Amino acid sequence: MQRPKHGGNIAWAAELAGCSPDAIVDFSASINPLGPPQSAIAAIQRGLKSLTAYPDPNYTTLRDAIARFHHFSPSWILPGNGAAELLTWAGWELAQYRVTYLPTPAFNDYTRALQAFSGQVETCLLSLEDYPSLACLPTYPKPRSGLILNNPHNPTGHLWTVSEILPLLDKFDLVVVDEAFMDFLAPSEQESLIPYIPQYPQLVVLRSLTKFYSLPGLRLGYAVAHPDRLQRWQKMRDPWSINCLAAEAGVAVLQDSIFQQQTWNWLPLARSMLFEELQYISGLSPLKGYANFLLVESEMQTSRLQAALLRRSRILIRDCLSFPELGEGYFRIAIRTERENQQLLNALYWVMSNG
Repeated sequence: MQRPKHGGNIAWAAELAGCSPDAIVDFSASINPLGPPQSAIAAIQRGLKSLTAYPDPNYTTLRDAIARFHHFSPSWILPGNGAAELLTWAGWELAQYRVTYLPTPAFNDYTRALQAFSGQVETCLLSLEDYPSLACLPTYPKPRSGLILNNPHNPTGHLWTVSEILPLLDKFDLVVVDEAFMDFLAPSEQESLIPYIPQYPQLVVLRSLTKFYSLPGLRLGYAVAHPDRLQRWQKMRDPWSINCLAAEAGVAVLQDSIFQQQTWNWLPLARSMLFEELQYISGLSPLKGYANFLLVESEMQTSRLQAALLRRSRILIRDCLSFPELGEGYFRIAIRTERENQQLLNALYWVMSNG
């Protein structure tokens, strides 16, 4: 079976570990371990009666719920089949410009979306030594250019401030900011560009509803952008890109303030504890991050480390081979429950100590 480019490929991991997929402890996909919330499960059960009808192609109820959540008009919202579908349409639009600048390392779906429409990509290497600065971007970009930025950044987990990003918006014809992990920060800590969209018609923000609410199998995300742009995307895509159960769950979870607060209470301490313990394991150097994952530099070749963890402990970590700038020197791990995090730490200590 071919090595996966994304995290969460349990079938591949189980084959390598020689066990059932249910036995794998998955640290490779950055999904909230506290979910799915009961509000989502209840909404899916209520929505079963809708399976015999086509969904509303305008997804009016879902768009209204997202709009209320962000205090926007629904016309500025476009739900999608995961943020990945909306990234495809962003790639289509960016490909019409002369070049799109991409700070790297970066999620490989950005390149996929651009290359699908023969878009030109110019990478800008971020420094991982200290503070990942956006100074890697050109002071004077080429005419008719775009920018894709991920905040918090995947795979480092770094969070850029609004004040760092805003000066970039006037330099590019189209700026797509992927905020797939932003909701893991409490509202007072978020650095979202969504409130600035009315001032910047060239700005698009993408959000996911599956990572925070632990619903990746439902595929649900949304874009916030100027209505004219979103209408263009709507005309090009399939008429029913979101299934009715995903739409029902999306409405429910956005109103689930209890689950949201539970996650914001859990994550900072769990992340801090895992970060501190990783520092005590010889040969590993974690990078401080603000999302629900950590990037770790490793003295051991990470594909070898990954295989050893699978075969010995049935634990799957995310190798960084799909990030060419990182390669075999880094791996990424999700923040999971206290028991699972300790299980990972014990396994890493043994493998790093015994080779």
